[in-house]
Amino acid sequence: MNSTEVLEQWADRSGAYSPDYYAYYGPNETSELLRERLESSLESDASVLEVGCSSGRHLAHLHDHGYENLAGIEINDEAFDVMEEVYPDLAADGQFYCDAIENVVTEFETGAFDAVFSVETLQHIHADNEWVFEELARITDEYLVTVENEGSEDDRESDDGAVNYVDGDFPLYYRNWNDVFSEYGFVEVDSQSLKRDTFRVFRLS
Repeated sequence: MNSTEVLEQWADRSGAYSPDYYAYYGPNETSELLRERLESSLESDASVLEVGCSSGRHLAHLHDHGYENLAGIEINDEAFDVMEEVYPDLAADGQFYCDAIENVVTEFETGAFDAVFSVETLQHIHADNEWVFEELARITDEYLVTVENEGSEDDRESDDGAVNYVDGDFPLYYRNWNDVFSEYGFVEVDSQSLKRDTFRVFRLS
């Protein structure tokens, strides 16, 4: 599956892992963990970007707890219809971009956001588009948070290029995000293992 096919698949996704799917479940333990970690370091007026925000459940949780300057990127246009229905206050107050991450991040100024985070999104970036990680580092002024399925060390070193096709459908690329973002001047300041993901917090050194 090439990079264009991956993007098209997420743009058109319905059913499992679609905007409706995530809105149905709403904010979860990850939402709470993100909020607690951001609150320990940033004021409520901090600019925060989520890449791959879907219908906005994590951002909605931040908004409900006083964060005022929120933005999101999402390729599936259905997400914004769902957001307006389920999280209308967030939809009205946030700044959102309906496009692929790869098409948006280059337009932001360096250090545009105090914090940038991703929940199970960067793991689906095609190997051909790994340049986007440096762009995410560029636009982050202070904190970068990844909540991604990194697999095991054996997974990342496997002969198939450290990729797993979820349900035989869309690709999940196993990456160690500390290795990725340490190359761009970030230092890991927190890390913990969740049920299937690794939660990492990086600070620009």
